[in-house]
Amino acid sequence: MKADYNFLHKTIASLTDGETDEVALMATVVCELHHADDRFDWTGFYRVTGPEMLKIGPYQGGHGCLQIPFSKGVCGAAVTSGEIQLVDDVDAFPGHIACASSTRSEIVIPVKNERGEIIGVLDIDSDQEAAFTREDADRLSEILEAVFQGVR
Repeated sequence: MKADYNFLHKTIASLTDGETDEVALMATVVCELHHADDRFDWTGFYRVTGPEMLKIGPYQGGHGCLQIPFSKGVCGAAVTSGEIQLVDDVDAFPGHIACASSTRSEIVIPVKNERGEIIGVLDIDSDQEAAFTREDADRLSEILEAVFQGVR
């Protein structure tokens, strides 16, 4: 089953309406996304918690890395560049951090607050190679923008 992004967008908007706590929002988004698509093997947020450091936030799936420096991995590349990372083959990504050996591909999307500051990243891993498309990136970005627009 693949994600029905129109349905997800409406559902997540309804569940998060009026909420501004970023952890509550992240937990709700992760739960809805993780169960919406068979490609999503690990779904979670890494939060900016200090200078040059991401720490694990709400997630679904097996254990994730507890912390990721900005200088490491796909999540680090997303937060430092401010750009979506679509990785078809994680083994070919320089400096990839293998939090789970089953991960074959990954999409990481920067999450911004209402001031445009990056507060974290959404990280989705798949056990399938080349699991994610530009459409996934665009549609997930739309959902995140709508959800986190009220977060300071």
